Amino acid sequence: MGLTPELVVDTALELTEHSHLLGWSIRDLARRLDVTASVIYHHVGGKDLIARRVVERVLDGLGAPSADLPWDEYFRNLLFAAYPIVAAHPGVAKWLLMHGPTFPAALPILDRGIAALLRAGFGDQAGLAYATLLNTALLTITIGDDRLLHEEDGPRDHASMMAEFRDASEGSPGLQLLTRTLIDPFLRGGDAAVTQREAYYRFVVDTTITGLAAQLTGSGLQGEDRG
Repeated sequence: MGLTPELVVDTALELTEHSHLLGWSIRDLARRLDVTASVIYHHVGGKDLIARRVVERVLDGLGAPSADLPWDEYFRNLLFAAYPIVAAHPGVAKWLLMHGPTFPAALPILDRGIAALLRAGFGDQAGLAYATLLNTALLTITIGDDRLLHEEDGPRDHASMMAEFRDASEGSPGLQLLTRTLIDPFLRGGDAAVTQREAYYRFVVDTTITGLAAQLTGSGLQGEDRG
């Protein structure tokens, strides 16, 4: 089978899954496909366009929750479902933060989310609430993703990092607690880090929704939704 734009995007998606959307180049893609870089440019275009196609492909796997849900349930459904899809493709969250979700597949998600916020009574602050929810979730994923781009910036083995934290936490009960309850699973890596990363993400999403709900209740502007 000859080279097609779909095959180029498929291969770029695989490179993203195993590295980072910003971590591979057109030359890397050309080597994987056993073609010259000029062939890639001819069939699809440059890195910016291919990255956009990769993000669009990732978002195709994310559906919009029911339009009938209260706003808080809508965003919990959306953001919890988005995590495994977006986090499995490092760099996609950062791309979305930089460029925004302007794809056809993403527009129903945005429209239903804004409509839910308007029904709930956010009024002119619906856009701010939507941006807060999405940006906070994407930023949380991005922090984890970006570690993949900096794995060569110094020793990162568990023993040396734990030694640093032990030394720094002498006389600091707060840092000791933070290390034990938050940082240690990340330092151990593997399944512990994966589980902790998602648990932290879900905590951030829940806390953001709770904060917006409290603001809405305090404003006295709740609409037909009581979420």
